[in-house]
Amino acid sequence: MFLTLPSHEHRLSFYLLVTFFKKILLKDEIEGRVSSPSVATSGIGHPLAMLEGKTGLYFSLLDTTIDILKKRAQQLIKNINESRQKDHALMTNFRDSLKIKISDLTEKLEERMFQIYDHHNKIIQEKLQEFTKKMAKISDLEPELKQVCQTMETVYKDLCLQPEAVPAEEQSHKDSEC
Repeated sequence: MFLTLPSHEHRLSFYLLVTFFKKILLKDEIEGRVSSPSVATSGIGHPLAMLEGKTGLYFSLLDTTIDILKKRAQQLIKNINESRQKDHALMTNFRDSLKIKISDLTEKLEERMFQIYDHHNKIIQEKLQEFTKKMAKISDLEPELKQVCQTMETVYKDLCLQPEAVPAEEQSHKDSEC
C-alpha cells in the first residue's frame, strides 16, 4: 500500500472543521456557557459542575470529531491508493496493448520489406540475364573482330608493299606511314 498525504482540499476541510470548533468554543466562552475560574471557585459549586459538564461534552465532541477525521483521512488515503492502483493497472494494460500493436506493425513492415526485396531481386535477375546474354554475344563476336582486324592489317601491309608509279617523295611519305 502507498502512504500518501491528503490532498489540498482535504487539508482545507480539516482546517475548516478545526476553525468551526474554535468558533464554538469562543462562542461558549463569550456567552458564558463555560465558566471562568473565578466563577468556578465562587463557592456556589453549581457553576463548577456546569463547567465540568461543558468541558466533558467539549472533549467528548472533540474526541469524536478527531476519530471521524482519522477515519475520513484513512478512507481518503485508501481511496487515493486504490485510484493509483487502478492507474497503474491502466498503464500496464496500455503498455501491453501498445506492445501488441507495435509487434503487429513491425510484422507488417517486415512483410512489406520482403515483398520489395523480392520485386527488386526479380528486376536484378532480369538485368543479370540480359548482361550475361550480351557478354556471351560479345565473346562470340570477339574472334570475328580479331579476324577482321588481322585481315585489315594484312590488306594494309599489302597495300604498303605494292610499288606504284608514284613520285619518289610520295613513296617515301607512304613508307614512313607504314
